[in-house]
Amino acid sequence: MQNDKYTIFLTIAKQLNQKNIIPLLMGSVGLEVVTGKNWDAKDLDIHVPGDERGWEIPPEQAIYDWDEIMNIMLSLEYSLIDLHEHEFEKESLAVGFGIMDTLPDFAGIPLKDLELHQQGDVKYYLLTSEQYLKVYKASSKDSYRADKNNEKDVDKILYLQRFISQNRKEH
Repeated sequence: MQNDKYTIFLTIAKQLNQKNIIPLLMGSVGLEVVTGKNWDAKDLDIHVPGDERGWEIPPEQAIYDWDEIMNIMLSLEYSLIDLHEHEFEKESLAVGFGIMDTLPDFAGIPLKDLELHQQGDVKYYLLTSEQYLKVYKASSKDSYRADKNNEKDVDKILYLQRFISQNRKEH
């Protein structure tokens, strides 16, 4: 699968690994890796360790090692465009950082269940199709996301239900 955003993720993840941070690839790019289907990702969503309270605390405290992450992104020539969203941009590609520690409360996914992957010398976590289904179902109930992305989330939910069912039949 040719995916430039996945290649960019690996570049960022390699830098994070050097600071002992193993990121979780989220969003449409991660879903593309899992399903092999092009979801026309518009941005890159990376989750890293942070405070499980998420939005309830100041953004500069929410993500552990935020100063290290910011230095990595700046060294890769990204500009911080939104501290509250932990979002950077380079050449019209937005890269947002979220907090993996919110997954248990948000989508019922225990962190111990995340699958560790390795691509060359880069380590990262990736959700399974079943875990993605939980995330998109939870996201579709979130009022902000429902207004912004509900149609895309519903498409992904329906696709994942078929994908999971098909994979079960094959095994």
